[in-house]
Amino acid sequence: MLLLTLRREVRGAYQELFARRVVRKTYEAVAPFDPALELPATVRSRIVKRRGVMRAEEVEGEPNAESRVDLVEADTARGLARYRLEPHTGRTHQLRLHMSRLGVPIVHDNFYPEPYDVAHDDYARPLQLVSRSLDFTDPLSGRPRRFATDRALEAW
Repeated sequence: MLLLTLRREVRGAYQELFARRVVRKTYEAVAPFDPALELPATVRSRIVKRRGVMRAEEVEGEPNAESRVDLVEADTARGLARYRLEPHTGRTHQLRLHMSRLGVPIVHDNFYPEPYDVAHDDYARPLQLVSRSLDFTDPLSGRPRRFATDRALEAW
């Protein structure tokens, strides 16, 4: 989900919301179900994305990325689950890395844990991750704002 404004003069006010981490972002993903995984969980790590390299990586050091992961529901017959993901920060591929780190990589993720090739025009197996909602207090009006989708994830 993207938050856009057509008015250049107000852009900074909205960018500042993200910089101050006061926008609540909620995502949903389909990934393997692991009954031993203790959820909800908060995952913290240091993520580095190097220029010219497609994948980001987790490295040693002070965490700069934080995500909360919670189980929404499980389909034990298929070995899959729906997860609610709430990133506190916004690093490149953060949610994909954090789900992989928990041992439940997002369905059809061709980058993590191991990369595999997909043709640039192949949309048959989309990553099973969706931005579910954005919530914040509008910096211009002071009113609560919520943008949400009910888009379904096809693996579910």
